[in-house]
Amino acid sequence: MTLRIGWFTTARGPGSRGMFEYVERAVREGDLDAEFAFVFSNRERGESEATDSFFDLVEGAGIPLVSCSSVAFRRSVGGERSRPDAPLPEWRLAYDRRVAEAIEEHSFDLGVLAGYMLIVERELVTRHALLNLHPALPDGPAGVWQAVIRELIREGADESGVMVHLAIPEVDEGPAVAYCRYPLRDPALEALREALPGPPGDLDDATLDATPLFAAIRARGVEREAPLLAAAIAEFASGALRVAGARVVDATGRPAPPADVTDRVEAQLAAR
Repeated sequence: MTLRIGWFTTARGPGSRGMFEYVERAVREGDLDAEFAFVFSNRERGESEATDSFFDLVEGAGIPLVSCSSVAFRRSVGGERSRPDAPLPEWRLAYDRRVAEAIEEHSFDLGVLAGYMLIVERELVTRHALLNLHPALPDGPAGVWQAVIRELIREGADESGVMVHLAIPEVDEGPAVAYCRYPLRDPALEALREALPGPPGDLDDATLDATPLFAAIRARGVEREAPLLAAAIAEFASGALRVAGARVVDATGRPAPPADVTDRVEAQLAAR
């Protein structure tokens, strides 16, 4: 049975667009036994040129587009902006209920959070099987991608990676589905490390973020996101994996360990 994908994105830049284009091409060319049930965005037309262009791409591919502006919703209820390290405000739960209503007519087997810039509230994430990307290995740093890269540099890590995990109510704590690795100590990055304006531990966040080393590590992760995501989706499309509650299980129903798909991802990068 063809896997039906629900795609969630804010579509604010080339990274999220690139992931969609990669997976949509794999579906269209028959490399993935899947179809798009819908694409959902928490923006609406007129909020961003990049998002409007993405909407044109989705509609041009004949995929149902569902949008509901989270900014407009927040303003309509007089809600406060979300703050880092603080509980999500009440309007966010109400917004996710609106999202659930908006996508209700489009049944899907697996949701993908690809450049979706909102934390998904408990009600939506427990109702649907949703995959999320995290810019580190399963045993790597937690947090947003900027914090991950800073920690990798300051600790002198030998490698990093990208993983796809099941989204659960506890942010970024769901079981890993698949991951890929990439080196951090090769000659190219070592030269950039030597060019840092001081010991990494002595540099503040803004200074570290502005270095070529930081940018190079970010680029290595970003270029692997799309092929990793496609590889993870393929595991579900083939029936090798499925979601059972808050667990990822194999075809026999046993808990499935995360798959190291580094070779597959690197082969895709080399082919490009």
